[in-house]
Amino acid sequence: MSLLRSKENILSHGCLVHEVIDLGRWLVASAWPYINYVPHLGTMIGSILSADVFARFLRMLGEEVLFVSGSDEHGTPIEVEAIKRGIDPKKFTDENHKKVKELFAKWNISFDNYTRTENPIHKEFVRKFYMKLYERGYIFSKEIEMPYCPRCKMFLPDRFIEGTCPYCGYPKARGDQCDRCGRLLEPTLLINPRCSICGSKPEIKKTLHWFFDLPKLADKVKEYIENNKNLPDNARNMSLSMIREGLKPRSLTRDNKWGIPAPFPGAEDKTIYVWMEAVLGYVSATIEYFVKRGDPDGWKKYWFDPEVKSVFFIGKDNIPFHTIIFPALLLASGDNYVLPWRVESTEYLMFEGEKFSKSRRIGIWIDEALEILPSDYWRFALVYIRPETRDSNFTWDLFIDIINSILNDTIGNFIHRTLSLTYRYFKEVPPRYKLNNVDEEVLNDVKRLYEEITKMFKSFKFKEALFRIVDIARVGNKYLNDTQPWDLIKTNRERAATVLNIALSLVKALAILLAPIIPEHADRLWHMLGYNDSVHNHKWQEALTGIKAGQKIERPKPLFTKVSKEQITKLTSRPITSNVISIEEFSRLDLRVGKVLKASKVPNSDKLLELMIDVGGEVKRAIAGIGEVYEPKELIGKKVVVLCNIKPKKIRGITSEVMILAACNEKGPILIVPERDVKEGTRIS
Repeated sequence: MSLLRSKENILSHGCLVHEVIDLGRWLVASAWPYINYVPHLGTMIGSILSADVFARFLRMLGEEVLFVSGSDEHGTPIEVEAIKRGIDPKKFTDENHKKVKELFAKWNISFDNYTRTENPIHKEFVRKFYMKLYERGYIFSKEIEMPYCPRCKMFLPDRFIEGTCPYCGYPKARGDQCDRCGRLLEPTLLINPRCSICGSKPEIKKTLHWFFDLPKLADKVKEYIENNKNLPDNARNMSLSMIREGLKPRSLTRDNKWGIPAPFPGAEDKTIYVWMEAVLGYVSATIEYFVKRGDPDGWKKYWFDPEVKSVFFIGKDNIPFHTIIFPALLLASGDNYVLPWRVESTEYLMFEGEKFSKSRRIGIWIDEALEILPSDYWRFALVYIRPETRDSNFTWDLFIDIINSILNDTIGNFIHRTLSLTYRYFKEVPPRYKLNNVDEEVLNDVKRLYEEITKMFKSFKFKEALFRIVDIARVGNKYLNDTQPWDLIKTNRERAATVLNIALSLVKALAILLAPIIPEHADRLWHMLGYNDSVHNHKWQEALTGIKAGQKIERPKPLFTKVSKEQITKLTSRPITSNVISIEEFSRLDLRVGKVLKASKVPNSDKLLELMIDVGGEVKRAIAGIGEVYEPKELIGKKVVVLCNIKPKKIRGITSEVMILAACNEKGPILIVPERDVKEGTRIS
């Protein structure tokens, strides 16, 4: 179904709209946050907030949207934490689910249904779904060896066991994954294993478990991935690489008690593995939404209509579960489910150069954030640094600069100047009289930016869209500076009226275009413009329809305020240091020209390359994330800039001794190379 906008639709500022907007039905889903703890900022921008921005954008386009997610509350991390606290896992997750749901509301996340894995509808759906797969021959059982704690009298799956990682040597790796190198693990692979509850050394015992026969679906899943042109490159490349390596049956059950009871004959003492039930929550959340509305079959129009577009917002560490396992499960059912249209997999948001870590107290959690500033400030900053094509880094200096320079000084300043001048001289929206070339140029710039912004939103480039929204405010500030309506009002009231009418139309455009990102402040701005309803009730296309003359405006107040390091330090009890370095500090960086002697791909990675570089009489190894842009053979013999005096670091088990310097744009890293042929080892200062 589509809606064709007429070419004769001349907008109030004289621009023509030439666009066809495809109207349809969308399922928007964000990865279910694991609620053994409050989510951090990385979780927000990696899935929850990004999904909310897109869902709000689609609704303003006039699309039919259902936005779902829920608390992932089963599995060993929850059970381990509950045991350590001496409380029942259900009580623990009841409290956390309530808290997290309330926090998402404070962040203005516009879920249509935010549910939980303890919901009876989810539990019933999962058991019936897997029983159907069992009956269709996609589930089998086999006996395996597992660590067993004789003191606790229990098997030790996943996070019930800790030990040394066999790949990187990290001494606190868990049975399912190493937090340092990120490798997926099995409990029996750990070196010097110990029970995470009592610390005892486990023994190995046999136990019966059930498995999903993933290899049976390998060809169909490969076909789905290859034919789905909507998947981003990181999701496609990782998935196809895993398929080339060969898919293996996936463990479906666990020996722990906290979870959904397995439905298979003989599996009465088993529960479904948390990862294998959580992905089915997207379906059960949709079912629950319609059951609550008295339409128990309504969910089917979102899961069996081939015209539906389903978009899943996740972090890149969840890619295989959404591009391989989830589609395979749906295919195995034989019920013609709609497969994911797009898996929007963001890269990592780092905190001051390090991974978010609850145990090491590294990062910012979403409840802490709200104690510092309102949610819209965080929403704006997180979208502004969204890790869309590569990892991005949150720093306090960057955050403060975004709030003060971009949100307040650029956007807020233009809005306040426009509203203050209008209120002072007219108290209402003044009429628009004759336009000159400067006016036409401004309106054309805004129309061009609007089209680019819309395109960027549709392409899931929210950061790039926000950059262009900021550009509208820059256009507006320049327009006011060039036309100087505060002087015009003294000599040419009609000209001043025209200038402020056009400036107000830009303010209206900002209110609409910012609505998906900062919904609360966009509404405040909407009311300042004299509207009585909510900006969220209006359509995206109204950003170009100008503003009606004669409309009364409110007495303006500053929309945003600046933030200082002292303010943050006071509220967080954390010292905020500056990232500015002195010339003396810079001079201590050992930057040299290097020549690449050898280059090869790091096994099991599409992004990482291993480079051997001559930095002047000695050869150093660098592990560089440039493999998606550069082929190894084209790097051999190339001169690059190398940072030599850094602490060696193991990456994928390989020691990286130096770093190479590169610039970055939306297409990826660009190596910095000397302009002339300079001998390797030459110092850069």
